[in-house]
Amino acid sequence: MTQNQINSLDEYPIHQTPLSMSRVGTSDRNFYDRNYFNALDKGSDTFLVTGFGVYPNLGVTDAFATVRRGDTQRAVRFSDALVERGLEPKVGGYRIEIVEPLRKIRVLCEHDDLSFDLTWEGSFPAVAEQPHTILTGVHRPIIDAQRFAQVGTWSGTLNVDGTDIAVDPSAWCGTRDRSWGIRPVGESDHPGRLASEPSEGFWWLYVPLLFDEFSIIVIVQEEPNGFRTLNDATRIWKDGRIEQLGWPRVHLTYKPGTRIPTKVRLDLTTGEGKPLELEVEAGTFMALNVGCGYGGDPDWQHGQWKGRGWVESKLYDLTDPAIAGRIPFGVIDHVGKARCGDAEGWGLFEHGTMGRHDPTGFADWGSVAP
Repeated sequence: MTQNQINSLDEYPIHQTPLSMSRVGTSDRNFYDRNYFNALDKGSDTFLVTGFGVYPNLGVTDAFATVRRGDTQRAVRFSDALVERGLEPKVGGYRIEIVEPLRKIRVLCEHDDLSFDLTWEGSFPAVAEQPHTILTGVHRPIIDAQRFAQVGTWSGTLNVDGTDIAVDPSAWCGTRDRSWGIRPVGESDHPGRLASEPSEGFWWLYVPLLFDEFSIIVIVQEEPNGFRTLNDATRIWKDGRIEQLGWPRVHLTYKPGTRIPTKVRLDLTTGEGKPLELEVEAGTFMALNVGCGYGGDPDWQHGQWKGRGWVESKLYDLTDPAIAGRIPFGVIDHVGKARCGDAEGWGLFEHGTMGRHDPTGFADWGSVAP
């Protein structure tokens, strides 16, 4: 090991492998370490999604922030060379301050078209999700990640295209997650065998919700034949108790002629064996493959090398046929208004359904709801 491989993090007793903290415990190019946040105003259609990531084996760090208002999404993105992993997540005009770990986070973005100074405060304890794993047909993990999630509120200021918006925690809430591990990032791998034997489909539902007395986080992931590869349903109480809610039965309603959900009913089961019904209505949405860098976004992908000091801003018109045509082929984040018994809540209603999914009746990539 040469001296320049030593990292400032090596001063802390946090090592997991016999390596400097400048390296990770795998040579897989797709290793990543990321923050994701969303912020929603319960009284309007303003919806913010933002994130920050580092990709040690690609030597890249980047961030994005996208705000939807009406039929437009304003996106700004920052990317740069990863010089050293450290305790201050930042790139370009974007940075994250860990005010109180697992409780309070400050997120700042400085750009003429989109800027904010926002503080996140967790309303309930963060909870570890079950490991996320997706294997290809050759049994190579394309996703092998760990995450934790949390619901909470936001305060601060937001400016979008010259319009100032006050962010008050009585009206603004949202969810966040931290994830790290393996997932496709940067430039695409050579497809090899997968070019002639592609995946038949992908189906995903993620619903983290904030209520006054508890939070609920539900994750369901299924193969095209309906076989469930991820089932995680928990209710988190303020004292830190985590209650498992069984095997969710999912009942989705779609806008006719599309794969855009309008609502979902989840039949859950308490630890005492009693039924618990959760309903979530879909409000305004954020297309994650339009300016956010997820799922085949043609303009920019997380971890993609764009050169040093790269900054970009774009305004997307969601009524443009070229933009609207790609929205169904990615994961979509909806604002979710929820009911659980007599309790009302808010949060994220994230859904992606592409290709075949037998339980829904989608036979192929072109199928839509009747």
